[in-house]
Amino acid sequence: MAEYRTISQAAQDEFVEKRSRFIGYARPVQTEEEAAAFIAEMRSKHWDATHNVYAYILREGQIQRYSDDGEPQGTAGIPVLDVLQKSGVTDTAVVVTRYFGGILLGGGGLVRAYSHGASIALKAAGILTMRECLLLELSCDYSQYGRVGSLVPECGGIIDNTEFAEDVRIRFHMAPDLRPSFERKLADATNGQVTCQGEETQYFAVETE
Repeated sequence: MAEYRTISQAAQDEFVEKRSRFIGYARPVQTEEEAAAFIAEMRSKHWDATHNVYAYILREGQIQRYSDDGEPQGTAGIPVLDVLQKSGVTDTAVVVTRYFGGILLGGGGLVRAYSHGASIALKAAGILTMRECLLLELSCDYSQYGRVGSLVPECGGIIDNTEFAEDVRIRFHMAPDLRPSFERKLADATNGQVTCQGEETQYFAVETE
């Protein structure tokens, strides 16, 4: 079943470690242009920050990028990217901004701090699973609507729109593997009079953490 994990919304959170202020930002992105624009926006917003470290992962092209933005190599960008990888998210960009507080954290301290900044940003944004579903539709007469309309959710589908005209048209989506069972039950319920059409697919959120 085709699915992936991403974040549900843009969000931020922050903490202080030995007087250094760390602000973690997370934002859904789908292209490198969107990721670059987000990073530029954070750099502009925090032009006076000591560092604006970032990492992002994109589904299209399986692209992964990161930057230490002046922190010692391997202590900032890679830990942020590692949090994204371990969370299993994609189409996601994170920027962790640091305002230096005058106390050195050391290599291990920096890794922990930037990892934590990325983690709290993802938690604030919320992680969800996107599943590829078929976009389907069917038409039935009003006498069949009650049974057909209830059969869609019974078989794991979600109704997106219902139009009441000469007939009732129901548009819905469901996971591809559920379609054969649904079509069998639909045929039984309507004596083969109603069938569903549609081959296009689209990703829908199926669960949120």
